[in-house]
Amino acid sequence: MRYKLTIEYDGGPFQGWQRLPDAPSVQGALEDAVEKLTGVRGDVIGAGRTDSGVHATGQVAHVDIEKPFEPWKLAEALNAHLRPHPVAVVDAEAVTPDFHARFDAVRRSYLYLVVNRRAPLTLERGHAWRIGLELDVAAMNRAAEKLIGKHDFTTFRDANCQAKSPVKTLDQARAERLSDKVRFAFVAQSFLHRQVRSMVGTLVEVGLGKMTPEEVAGALAAKDRTKCGPVAPADGLCLTRVDYAK
Repeated sequence: MRYKLTIEYDGGPFQGWQRLPDAPSVQGALEDAVEKLTGVRGDVIGAGRTDSGVHATGQVAHVDIEKPFEPWKLAEALNAHLRPHPVAVVDAEAVTPDFHARFDAVRRSYLYLVVNRRAPLTLERGHAWRIGLELDVAAMNRAAEKLIGKHDFTTFRDANCQAKSPVKTLDQARAERLSDKVRFAFVAQSFLHRQVRSMVGTLVEVGLGKMTPEEVAGALAAKDRTKCGPVAPADGLCLTRVDYAK
């Protein structure tokens, strides 16, 4: 049986999603749980390979398990074996054998949280980027509009990115203020390595008055990594949703 899992996790204790031989990973924790439950080591394939420190409320993965389970019982059993890791299977469902969590995904949604105040973080520590100077949200949105659409995103691509092409289509990029918090939302079928954090760092430069929206458009057109602003910290980034056509 193939099962689709929707997963929530705090990325702080992990070196990212991807399984590593000598460091903790979310994928590794899930595969350990599957092995404890079934006695068989199986691959848990995720929709996205989140970086070290990046969180998720809507990561999706699939796993093949020979023994049939009622989906809710599978979720409960995996959660029991995941303790004490900050990882939870929030939903499970049986899917067809040809379902693929990564390749069948048609849309991925990320949120990035900035706490825009001078006071230190308390409850959001490890889950947000604190910026003490006030951000101009309207200017950041004008800049974000320059990024929407199909572009060569080389400027916002990590040097170690393994994607075959830097061309991506960004469906949504926007910022909104909620009291002392600023939330950035990005939606696309797929993203380059550290693309979201690179875009957030550049938009924050606009919000601080260090760049203009037109300079962001020029940086994008330059296809030059050196034109990118500072890469935002991993803490504030969260994979919130993965959508499928079927």
